[in-house]
Amino acid sequence: MLYQVKRVIVGQDALLERMLIALLARGHVLVEGVPGLAKTLAVKTLAGAIGCQFQRVQFTPDLVPADIVGTRIYNQKLGEFQVALGPIFANLVLADEINRAPAKVQSALLEAMQEHQVTIGRDTHQLPDPFLVMATQNPIESDGTYPLPEAQVDRFMLKVLVDYPSATEEFVIVERMVGAVEAVQSVIGTAELAALQNATQDVYVDPALIEYSVRVATATRDLAAVNLKELARFVTYGASPRASINMVLAGQALALIRGRDYVLAGDVTAIAADVLRHRLVLSYEALAEDVTADAIIARVLQAIPAPEVTPAAESPRHGDDDQWMPRPR
Repeated sequence: MLYQVKRVIVGQDALLERMLIALLARGHVLVEGVPGLAKTLAVKTLAGAIGCQFQRVQFTPDLVPADIVGTRIYNQKLGEFQVALGPIFANLVLADEINRAPAKVQSALLEAMQEHQVTIGRDTHQLPDPFLVMATQNPIESDGTYPLPEAQVDRFMLKVLVDYPSATEEFVIVERMVGAVEAVQSVIGTAELAALQNATQDVYVDPALIEYSVRVATATRDLAAVNLKELARFVTYGASPRASINMVLAGQALALIRGRDYVLAGDVTAIAADVLRHRLVLSYEALAEDVTADAIIARVLQAIPAPEVTPAAESPRHGDDDQWMPRPR
């Protein structure tokens, strides 16, 4: 999948890896970056490599919830109402410029993202499986934009920040765009993706890593408990329990991508900032003093030592001596 995507996308390794993590862990991704960084193109290319049902919704201020989830239409010939399903009924949904739509439209995604279902009238319709929302937003524009409600932001497993490419990468981008862009081939189907998602759930997580994830999440709510009292004035609300859950789930997916059937501490710490940054509600003091969520998360990770979990051959799983499982050292 990565090979096919990289035939079109240059660089953006962190973004592509996080998108795969979300696919495997059944999570949703919020991608933030200035225009022209191939955020939309990356999602469309990934959908082409998977070969799943893909829909793109361009969010605008005049959008209404029915444009996303669907609505009931009166059929004059039959004399009854029929349901016309919206573009949300797809395996991979791209919510482009999600912060351009008002809160009423954004909230239409809440039930779909959390429950994988949509209620139209009195009927509830199940969404396809797998189902994944990848949303993009532009952080530099404020005119005609609406900040996402905290309840919706919390339902995104990861928030990925996309930065400008290097000079070398930008040269390759221009070189590719001058010529003909290669077509992406579908290398995996929805059935194979579902099998990989099930394999991700089987990746072993040591209880010490679960405890570590909980400690990191709770530390953002009580910074004084980890000797970071000077940062407490910058955080109004810390991360919810979804943060510790998603750190473990994302760690499982990252371990599988890296070729292991067990999670190491490095998997959890590598993904911690992407899981936590959008779940911290910063105070006005933080905005005034230009203190970012990433800076606070970095201090929290420094204050809490990660457990040393290493594979141990003396602890086989399922009675198979050839399989290793991690054990705290």
